[in-house]
Amino acid sequence: MSRRVTRFGTAFVASVAAAALCTLVPVGPAAAHNSLTGSDPRDGARIDTPPKQVRLSFLARLDPATTRVTVTGPDDASVTTGEPTFSGSRVTVPVRPLAAGRYVVRYEVASGDGHPIRGDIEFTLTVPATPSSAPTSAPVTPTAAAPASPVASAEPVAAPGRPAAAEDGATWWPWALGAGAVAVAALVGGLLWRARSTRRPGSADRDPAR
Repeated sequence: MSRRVTRFGTAFVASVAAAALCTLVPVGPAAAHNSLTGSDPRDGARIDTPPKQVRLSFLARLDPATTRVTVTGPDDASVTTGEPTFSGSRVTVPVRPLAAGRYVVRYEVASGDGHPIRGDIEFTLTVPATPSSAPTSAPVTPTAAAPASPVASAEPVAAPGRPAAAEDGATWWPWALGAGAVAVAALVGGLLWRARSTRRPGSADRDPAR
């Protein structure tokens, strides 16, 4: 009976030790590696508002010197607008997505043992950032210039108006002088006519006789 108990106890201890060994063996390498725990936008998300930044969260603290994050749009062109910022195990990248389509966020971080961890997430922008604003913004420039055109047209109209007034002021005085000269000539002529009319021929004859 005691031998059976001893064998049972030995087998139990061995099984517990084996289970503990199997549990601990994978934990060692896993603890030395970093991994992605979340993202904003989340992987596979479909959004209708262009995000201003992409944020990735990891299991361990990030080293800015060994962390690389790229964000590309539907045409495989980069949409990042600045340098990433780090806060513990999080990295934030400013972006400016414009066209509708699939965007890919690729990352590379270093784990505790120096092994690089690479991966990517995707999100889809369902509505372009400037579908209606591009057509409206293009006419906005002419529309903004349109108020200037009435002002410009008003200036040419006012410009001729002012010279016209100047011309009127420059041309009325010759007419006034001419009218004055005519009036003076008429007055002088009238005086001369009256003077001649008062000198009668008979009086001229009588004067020599006297």
